[in-house]
Amino acid sequence: MATKSAILDIDAQIEKLRERKKILIVKSADRFARAATKSGLAEMEISDEEVDGIFEEIAARFRKGEKKASGGSPASPRGQANGGTGAATEVPHDS
Repeated sequence: MATKSAILDIDAQIEKLRERKKILIVKSADRFARAATKSGLAEMEISDEEVDGIFEEIAARFRKGEKKASGGSPASPRGQANGGTGAATEVPHDS
C-alpha cells in the first residue's frame, strides 16, 4: 500500500507544479503585455510574425549579454554589442 500512497503523493506534486507553471506563465504574460502597452507596441498593427521576430532579436541581445557576463567582463543589460541603443529601424508611435 505504500507504493500507492507514494504514487498519489507524486501525482499531487505534479498537479501543484502544473498550477505553479500556469501562474508563472500568466505573470510573465502580464509583464510583457504591460511592457508592450507602455511602449506603444500593443497599439501598432504588427503581424504576429514580426512580433515574434522582434522578441527573438531582444532575446538574442540579452543572451549575448549573459554570455559576456559569465565570461568575466561586465555586460550592460540594455545596449547592444555594437554600442547602439535601439533597433535599426524606427517605427512611428502615432495612432
